[in-house]
Amino acid sequence: MLASFLSRPRIAYFSMEVGVHSDIPTYSGGLGILAGDILRSAADLDLPMVGVSLISRRGYFRQLLSVEGMQREEPDPWNPKDICQPLGAKVSVVMDGREVWASAWLHLIQGHQGDQLPVIFLDTDLPENAPPDRELTHYLYGGDAAYRFKQEVILGVGGVRILHALGFQVRKYHMNEGHAALLALELLRDTQAPQEDLRAGESAYDFPAVRSRCDFTTHTPVGAGRDEFDYSLVKRVIGDFMDEATLRAVGGQERLDMSRLAMNLSGYVNGVAKRHAETSRALYPGYAVRSVTNGVHPHTWVSPSFAAVFDHHLPGWCNEPEILVRADCCVTGDDLWDAHVKAKARLLEYITTETGKELNPTQPILGFARRMTSYKRPELLFSDLDRLRAIARRTPIQIVLAGKAHPHDLEGKQRIVWLHEALRSLAPEINGVFLPNYSLAMAQRLIAGVDVWLNTPQPPLEASGTSGMKAAMNGVPSLSVLDGWWVEGCVEGVTGWAIGDGRVETAANDAASLYEKLETRVLPLYYNDRTAWTSIMRATISRNGSLFNSHRMMRRYASEAYL
Repeated sequence: MLASFLSRPRIAYFSMEVGVHSDIPTYSGGLGILAGDILRSAADLDLPMVGVSLISRRGYFRQLLSVEGMQREEPDPWNPKDICQPLGAKVSVVMDGREVWASAWLHLIQGHQGDQLPVIFLDTDLPENAPPDRELTHYLYGGDAAYRFKQEVILGVGGVRILHALGFQVRKYHMNEGHAALLALELLRDTQAPQEDLRAGESAYDFPAVRSRCDFTTHTPVGAGRDEFDYSLVKRVIGDFMDEATLRAVGGQERLDMSRLAMNLSGYVNGVAKRHAETSRALYPGYAVRSVTNGVHPHTWVSPSFAAVFDHHLPGWCNEPEILVRADCCVTGDDLWDAHVKAKARLLEYITTETGKELNPTQPILGFARRMTSYKRPELLFSDLDRLRAIARRTPIQIVLAGKAHPHDLEGKQRIVWLHEALRSLAPEINGVFLPNYSLAMAQRLIAGVDVWLNTPQPPLEASGTSGMKAAMNGVPSLSVLDGWWVEGCVEGVTGWAIGDGRVETAANDAASLYEKLETRVLPLYYNDRTAWTSIMRATISRNGSLFNSHRMMRRYASEAYL
């Protein structure tokens, strides 16, 4: 089966997390879901790619919430045998002075047009490995700094070696965030010339050759999202894998900065929105950081009711999502509203089944779901509970929340507790629910079924924010801070509404803007002018759905980075 993928050179797409399937918990949030969308679009478009990741047998974690909102984590195990095929090749990397072996599993992504794309998952749970090494590919983002660095050695160095062992011809290596940056060092080692062949002052490594084969996408300006490691740890784990002078020259003098390492050894570097590229250039002055704004996979994120409407009025939209631009003239408001009512009913049924909570289908739902961390500011909507109650007395609203905090993010966990307290305080005047264990499958129902999608990050820390793109595919307008993709996607009062003006301001100013938009524009329009509301739904599809999709994104990568 693998032989059919070895006949032509491929783009190797490396990502620590990847959401290829709802039953494979090898993703934690937007980065992994984006990776899955990239590979799905590549399969649809028959782009010659191969995905590389870790097997993460115990998953990220399953989120359990107490009545008070205290998060508890349990492993989310899965059996690769259920959905992957074992491959015969094994490779080794030396860490802590001993060989660590990794095998490979194959998962095939089925494209909408029938083409398939291979994803290779690396696995160290092998009898020839020492017990601690067998667990290195068990937990996504688990353990301490040493565990994380060893995972990145397996992904980057082991990933290059396993592709070679399997017989893949790789013409480009695309690093999705800095976790895979060590692959560039592996490629650099392969260019090393013998010292006796060098002239005075000449480098032993062919840096241009490596840069010509490597592309790097950076995803976050937040420090916690960019891995750095002490050189003492690096030396202990990988020994003399690379001479220290060269390593510090390309990875940073004080600590090994994986993003800087990837930037220094890549010929193409990009951010994931125009605003994010600007922020990245300010963070890393002197580097040419281009922008390729993210997109979402049409077939995955359009709900069944909207897919039926598009199939009828806009045939071909799934493989050419730019056809959605015609929604403005080819789809009626009644068709969109009927599709939305069905998507909303699907969400409400899910909420009742999972929580026992019943929401009112006639009242608008504000949706907010993403990783629970400080810069996302999930508490902004609840900054003034009295003001929110007053708004709801005139125009009733409902609130649906979801999201996980990293197990080590105590501040993020406390935010979940605070959100539960706020929802209890608002009841019964405002009906609300926090859905536990946010996942790909839940997101497909939640994002399509709410009436307004809320996003409240602290500018300029939002890289992209693809959840709003998913909402737009389903005619759901955004009420969002002007950061990430929304700087490009917001047409005020047409595709949604902006919170604030995108400047770095206090939360109080953004909260005041949020309440003002809800009270004077969003909710009165929803209740009083169905025609105007469905016009906004049409505009979100035609202006944003047609543009902010992963097919457009992959065509950009193919023409600008891969060729």
